[in-house]
Amino acid sequence: MPRQPHELLFGSFITPSADQVEQVVALTRLSERAGLDIATFQDHPYQPRLLDSWTLISYLAAATSRIKLAPNVMNLPMRQPVVIARSAATLDLLSGGRVELALGAGAFWDAIEAIGGRRLAPGESVDALEEAITIIREIWDTETRGGVRMDGTHYQVAGAKRGPAPTHDIGIWVGAYRPRLLRLVGRIADGWLPSLSAFEGGLAGLARAGRHVDEGAEAAGRDPASVRRLLNIGTPSPSGGSGALSGPLTRWAEQLAEITLEHGISGYILGGDDPTAIQQFGEEVAPAVRELVGKARS
Repeated sequence: MPRQPHELLFGSFITPSADQVEQVVALTRLSERAGLDIATFQDHPYQPRLLDSWTLISYLAAATSRIKLAPNVMNLPMRQPVVIARSAATLDLLSGGRVELALGAGAFWDAIEAIGGRRLAPGESVDALEEAITIIREIWDTETRGGVRMDGTHYQVAGAKRGPAPTHDIGIWVGAYRPRLLRLVGRIADGWLPSLSAFEGGLAGLARAGRHVDEGAEAAGRDPASVRRLLNIGTPSPSGGSGALSGPLTRWAEQLAEITLEHGISGYILGGDDPTAIQQFGEEVAPAVRELVGKARS
């Protein structure tokens, strides 16, 4: 059984549709009422059919009172690291510590380039992500004297003022699938946030990718268990299956508990905009998984 120092976390992954604004807000509020811990939203600034994720999260922070909020995942090539750091810290202060930060190295490069972003090769995007994470953490570190400096290949910061510091230690989670990026997650990130559907072989593919995260952590002298493992999971299909998960949502508790105990996953984000599924996930599935995992560990 993998050692797991993180408390279980359950959330929703809501489509930020620009033509369904009221539904987006309602599903986020429903996620909070159902007891979910976090609501997340995809970030694709080149998609006019989607709301801007950071503006949306800021609005939702005022429309809710308890639930955490995060992009899933933020498109780093379209956003400047110092601005990301200050935006996240500002919203964390205003919301009472309810912001987490999930980053992506970039994809859909034609679309990114079409609206003014820089096209990066896969290796370059990993280097840029590492530089960005370093800058973001330095901006939040108001205990260190002097400005933030980075003479990087992709980002240059020449003495930026530090601050503001967020209310709580914002987690920097990374969506990653390629080996080099996975090892970077192990070396410097607080968490890993992939989608189960993206792994060939389902849980077997997840386990293979997780070993790269472990390798990166060990090479950096970190305990691999200190890297939080989260997972985007889809809602059941009409036939009752969803990748490695099978049967109706109400029967997922045992399967998710087993994934937690065998693979060290401590966070599950339910994709889809079905209000019934969101409510069941928060009110029935999440408490049952916590109970099963608690009994197994004790």
